[in-house]
Amino acid sequence: MTRPQRADAADDHVADLLLVGGTVVDGSGGPRRAADVAVRGDRIVAVGDVAGRSAAEVLDVSGLIVAPGFVDAHGHSDIAVLSAPGAPSKIHQGVTTEVMGNCGLGVAPVGPRADPLAVRSLLSIVDVDPGVTWRWRTMGEYLDTVQARGTAMNVAALAGHLAIRASCVGFDDRAAAPAELDEMCQLAGQALADGAAGLSTGLMYPPNAYARADELLALGEVVARHGALFTFHMRDYGDRLLESVAEALAVAEGSGCRVQLSHLAVVGRRNWGTVARAFEMITAAAQRGTDVGVDIYPYLAGSTNLTQLLPRWALEGGTGPMLERLADPGGRRRISDEIERHRLQEWPDILLASGEFADDAYPVGRSVAELAAAHGRPPAELLLDLVTASGGTAVIVAFGRSEDDLRAALTHRLSMIGSDGLGLDPAGPSGAGQPHPRSYGCYPRLLGCYVRDEHVLTLEAAVHKSTLQVAERFAIPDRGLVAPGRVADLVAFDPARIADRATYEDPHQMAEGIVAVVVGGRPVLRDGRATGELPGVVLRRTPSR
Repeated sequence: MTRPQRADAADDHVADLLLVGGTVVDGSGGPRRAADVAVRGDRIVAVGDVAGRSAAEVLDVSGLIVAPGFVDAHGHSDIAVLSAPGAPSKIHQGVTTEVMGNCGLGVAPVGPRADPLAVRSLLSIVDVDPGVTWRWRTMGEYLDTVQARGTAMNVAALAGHLAIRASCVGFDDRAAAPAELDEMCQLAGQALADGAAGLSTGLMYPPNAYARADELLALGEVVARHGALFTFHMRDYGDRLLESVAEALAVAEGSGCRVQLSHLAVVGRRNWGTVARAFEMITAAAQRGTDVGVDIYPYLAGSTNLTQLLPRWALEGGTGPMLERLADPGGRRRISDEIERHRLQEWPDILLASGEFADDAYPVGRSVAELAAAHGRPPAELLLDLVTASGGTAVIVAFGRSEDDLRAALTHRLSMIGSDGLGLDPAGPSGAGQPHPRSYGCYPRLLGCYVRDEHVLTLEAAVHKSTLQVAERFAIPDRGLVAPGRVADLVAFDPARIADRATYEDPHQMAEGIVAVVVGGRPVLRDGRATGELPGVVLRRTPSR
């Protein structure tokens, strides 16, 4: 694939890297075309016929699609990128930039009076490596830590509402006092001034779940003043999805901020079809002038903390009080009864993905139904056994979504692609457990299943939703488009072979068909193999953008 060429640095026709013989899908949504791409330094300098140019490295991409590197609108690699800077599972699927810190689960800022370890305990779903030392409080300090460690992909970070609320209000189910709300707004504002891409909330995750309307509006006003984006893991993705969409839209309209609705889907067969109704609300709001976007990933299962299946009141106060309630027979019975009454998924559809268990009594990859049968326990009781035995760290993969709803989300003009995954290293600490396969296969699944095989989207539309649309949404400059002057973040893939290999049963498998990935003009994947280079940069948003 690589042909070294002699080059004279003084020659205007010299490039550092040439990609020749490919078909360019440039990210704009426009038609594909046969074109070569020339790169000098970290920039694209020509797209078209590069005959006469020489280069230090030539990649023969004949028969391949050359596109902008994928910009992941919804990631959670905040800790993973410090554990595995090479981000293997992301690079091998063509991701060159990730917006991380979604769902309120960002790792900064932490207020001066808060215990960082207490905040970290709330982030078990994204805390994939306990060996990573947490030495930051501010967003600026965190971004400096990532840049010093090095990274193969570019990263933009959202400030986390969870860390902010826990720092200022604590873990109780109550409204923020005026002074506390002022402190929260100051923390959020400082994080945005430090370069955060926006603010994220996760209204299903305590203590964010305890936020009232006035708190969200006040934070929205901070986001609006900074010209940033407020992303919403909404309050409910089941029976109350439409109410939750309305809540997020009300924050946008009441505060003037731009909002992004995260992984728009609905759970439970009785709720199938609600996504189309949600999009009617979103479209109407956009027509009124509300600045709203949506992200989605191409799978019919989600993943979250097992504790999210418990009633909200059971989680108040944090992990310790929750475990005390489970240790009390009366409290445990009440929790179990509520789980059984309100659950949306069938027990075989809830799989144990990971958890810090003292023994191997609860093997990952097994469903709650299977584990209950093996232990001779009712499923709801077994679920609470898992919570107790893991100290609240257990993570699940849960099915119960509709293919029609997914297709409605993939094809809507306001939707873009976000994996909801992490940059994992199967050979390192982050390779433990059985995580959702989206961390390894989101973009190849989109391009293989939903473009090539099912024709749900054209290739041009899918690439646009994975590149320029995201870059513009999150104000990431100079990326997402194959054009002269743009940063040379590129992916070359075989449209006939591209596919996700990761499964729910065996998720730690790299995707097929991604041949080369270039970040900032430097190959991080060549002939399908990682180069070990770490050319990624931390993208700090500025008010002018």
